Amino acid sequence: MKSILVTSTEEGTGKTAIALALAKLASERGLDVGYMKPKGTRLQSAVGKTRDEDPMLARELLDIDDPMHELEPVVYSPTFVDGALRGQEDPDQLRDRIRTAFDGLAEGRDLMVIEGGGSMSTGGIVDLTDADVADLLDAEVLLVTRYEQPRDVDDVLAAAEQVGDRLAGVVFNAVADADVDAITTDVAPFLDGRGVPVLGVLPRVQEMAGVTVADLAESIGADVLTTGVDTDAFVERFTVGAMGSDSALRQFRRLRDAAMITGGDRANVQTAALEAPGIKCLVLTGGLQPPGAVLGRAESGDVPVLTVQTDTKTTIDRVEEVLRSGRTRTPESVAKMQSLLDDGVDLESLLDVE
Repeated sequence: MKSILVTSTEEGTGKTAIALALAKLASERGLDVGYMKPKGTRLQSAVGKTRDEDPMLARELLDIDDPMHELEPVVYSPTFVDGALRGQEDPDQLRDRIRTAFDGLAEGRDLMVIEGGGSMSTGGIVDLTDADVADLLDAEVLLVTRYEQPRDVDDVLAAAEQVGDRLAGVVFNAVADADVDAITTDVAPFLDGRGVPVLGVLPRVQEMAGVTVADLAESIGADVLTTGVDTDAFVERFTVGAMGSDSALRQFRRLRDAAMITGGDRANVQTAALEAPGIKCLVLTGGLQPPGAVLGRAESGDVPVLTVQTDTKTTIDRVEEVLRSGRTRTPESVAKMQSLLDDGVDLESLLDVE
């Protein structure tokens, strides 16, 4: 029986979609595949009630009926973290819990796909980083990462050093067309020379990289103030309008496919955002209505203006969660990722099960 732990250098790399797509592809190749996410990090509340959608989606896609408490034996909630800092969680007992759940899930199976936490460091306070979990469960490690600039390779090397000999390889995900040549020509040979094999380079697919303005509005409970504007534009990141209009405009012009969050009373910042082509929508906080001139300009520029009742900090947290999750946690996105993995990753060596 073989185990593969899918981890990532940071949150929002598409780790979930890749883990589930890998499990589906293995299943379609005739393997009996199990799934586990030892540390549940997508929580409904601070008191530890799990709402982690990843194991639930795994149950649906892989047609497994394993109980949630085995698929996700440790609920890594803020309450859990606070307790661990106070010495209320025993790392040895947690390791035993994960190992016992894993043994039950793995019985009779050819392959176990283990999804890591939010990032490689998640779980460190109880000695359960993804590298620790890989050692505990004797798993190979598939590292998922992004590439936006050459120094991102530093993160790959640091992660590879943590994993050591367990590293099966690296997959670069959501790579822009302009960066593919740099990875294949320079980065991959460099990493291979350092003993870090690159198993694949997956292209950026916009439908999986962000959410539409309409989806964002629905997810954060926003009202759309502008009429007749297109809400199908994709948003991949956000910026906060907390400075003067001149500084804001310089910042906004450097962005693409972004939502701008600011108070509903910051008309000067709103106007500056409407001059930047990379700002796809405004998110106005505090339940305050912008001036009619701002709405008129937004409508003429086909830029949606959303308004929420929550304060700016709460809104930032909500938008960040929506964008971090993106569209990677749907059956459709997993199916698309299956196709990308099939075309762009050396699956035969990865799924070689004795």
